[in-house]
Amino acid sequence: MSKRKGTNAERDLVRTFWKNGWAAVRVAGSGSSHYPSPDILVGREGRHIVIEAKITIDTKKYFPQDEITQLKYFAKIFGAEAWVAIKFTGIPWAFFSVEDLSETTKSFVATKELVDIKGLRFEELTEL
Repeated sequence: MSKRKGTNAERDLVRTFWKNGWAAVRVAGSGSSHYPSPDILVGREGRHIVIEAKITIDTKKYFPQDEITQLKYFAKIFGAEAWVAIKFTGIPWAFFSVEDLSETTKSFVATKELVDIKGLRFEELTEL
């Protein structure tokens, strides 16, 4: 997937949060900083969420262990919840708590099948 498609997907997600009454900002260059940083920061009425967002044409999306460790670290310092958002082809955004991702020896993984078991839709995430 091209970097441009990923950036556009992140911007689309930011717009969706704003349209639903949440403040949201995309963190440009989030994967290339020397410091841990999520792709998107979201907040409303005392609730703060940090999101690592991905788009894929595959049925699985892998996350290096370090990427999830840094997301959790940032969330802890920032006082926020750590979530992963994935846009699989043909289905709406799915949100996973980092604890709900499957873990392998080298990475974490979310699958299309896991969406129905552990994934939340936008409305479900924002109603928690």
